[in-house]
Amino acid sequence: MSIDANKKITLRRIRSFVRREGRLTKGQQRALDELFPQYGISLQQGDIDFYTLFGRQGPRILEIGFGNGISLAEMAVNHPENDYLGIEVHRPGVGNLLLQIEKQVINNIRVSNDDAVEVLEQQIPDASLDAVYLFFPDPWHKKKHHKRRIVQPDFTQLIYRKLKPGGIFHMATDWENYAEHMMDVMSVADGFENIAGSGQYIVRPEYRPLTKFEQRGHRLGHGMWDIIFKKVG
Repeated sequence: MSIDANKKITLRRIRSFVRREGRLTKGQQRALDELFPQYGISLQQGDIDFYTLFGRQGPRILEIGFGNGISLAEMAVNHPENDYLGIEVHRPGVGNLLLQIEKQVINNIRVSNDDAVEVLEQQIPDASLDAVYLFFPDPWHKKKHHKRRIVQPDFTQLIYRKLKPGGIFHMATDWENYAEHMMDVMSVADGFENIAGSGQYIVRPEYRPLTKFEQRGHRLGHGMWDIIFKKVG
């Protein structure tokens, strides 16, 4: 049975995350109250028009799961030519990024607090993204939880639809088993090519900030794995 690619399809029933609200600081709560209306995007707004959103035509990059937002803010400051949409389900992280946007007067970031798959399905136009970043997603390291990992065959095809021809999907993890899982899934994904060669990882690109977490990991001898696949089909 053929599937109409124009229809919006729910790709999975099992979420790749658990909402752990945590405690909001007063500053983060203020940022959510006062800054999210200016820099935030909700599912209820419907389709995203990137030109209207940023007021210009520039490279468009989506980061899924930006954590506390420090690295995303750094990328946006270092690469003002790019426009970034960051998605994070945990509100303290969203509030923290909004505070960084305010403090550093960053104009090339917009923020979503919704499920990334729903945002991709319902809001991101096809062939509209130059890159998708997925840095240090929850590894769900127990074997019984591997089905919760966001990098799955259906998800890769959703990313494929949203990338422009030649666009990249950049993943990074500090869990070797998850790196192997990512490599296995992406290596058989239709329309993608590993820019480093079959089965190969890359050295961290300069544009991806080295986090304090990574610095500590390097001191302890922990591994880090970066993988980049390009849309070629």
